[in-house]
Amino acid sequence: MKVLVTGAGAVLGQGIIKSLRQSTLDCEVVAADPNPLSAGLYWADRGYRVPMAGDAGFGDRVEEIIAVERPDAVLVGTDVELAWFAANRATLEKRHGAHVIVSDPRVVAIADDKYETARFFAAAGLSPPASAIGEDASGIEDLIATVGFPLIVKPRIGARSVGVSLVHNRHALSAALEGRSGLVVQECVGTEDGEYTASVLVFDGEAQASIVMRRDLRDGNTYRAYTGDYPALNHMVRAFGVALRPYGPANFQFRIDRHGRARVFEINARFSGTTPMRAMAGFNEVEMCLRWLLHREPIRQPAVREGVILRFLEEMFVDQARIDSVS
Repeated sequence: MKVLVTGAGAVLGQGIIKSLRQSTLDCEVVAADPNPLSAGLYWADRGYRVPMAGDAGFGDRVEEIIAVERPDAVLVGTDVELAWFAANRATLEKRHGAHVIVSDPRVVAIADDKYETARFFAAAGLSPPASAIGEDASGIEDLIATVGFPLIVKPRIGARSVGVSLVHNRHALSAALEGRSGLVVQECVGTEDGEYTASVLVFDGEAQASIVMRRDLRDGNTYRAYTGDYPALNHMVRAFGVALRPYGPANFQFRIDRHGRARVFEINARFSGTTPMRAMAGFNEVEMCLRWLLHREPIRQPAVREGVILRFLEEMFVDQARIDSVS
């Protein structure tokens, strides 16, 4: 098979390529990214440059690459591209015959906005952290009266803990809100040693497989992951997936409260940056999705290896001639 992976310069896109290379698939990988110095371009069999997702020519360039390469599947490797692919998935699949693994615009919009994430989970009866919009003074007062301090102040749309503040009093809260917009204020649930990242695969409204990993964070990214069975948490994660109804993968990040409940504070309606870590534990969600979509091989819950996955930096050298060959 042939697979096009976008976002070859992003942790997510690179993680998808790593998962493909770890799989047992006989797979030709084509990668795309705006920057010719993106490492993932050189892990692929061929690399292409594309405009930034917000540029007018992005869609035309993506279609040009698909028309030339004729991939069996397209995997989206950056958040900023999700909305375009979600809006155009049906057209791309009809026009080019490639399976585009992306959820519908409703799911993408819920996951993109942390306040909408909280509203969705609350409506589904799934106990998100109590939340208020940063511009809603009365809502914030109600939040303080209900849950007290500490509180988390974060951008409604953002990633990797950028712009996130933990505040312990009104003075710190005012400072975190001052001069900023597009924020959500949330209940601070649980502790850092009770934080988890989880993935579920959902097709036709049914949760096919799931995995939960406890994690340690550094600069907003998972740098240690602890794998195991976590049967009760997997049961919760599958319920989250059924409620959300993504097309394929969804990632949930949550902490456990003192009642043992998983309190989700972030959704990624896609594969996630920890996708290759999960593949190392025996849960290769990229491979499972492709086998289901392209060969109709049933998705079965794999056994998860128990242990610790350690993340680290590594380097690569790329010849200038190869850099020049990226079109």
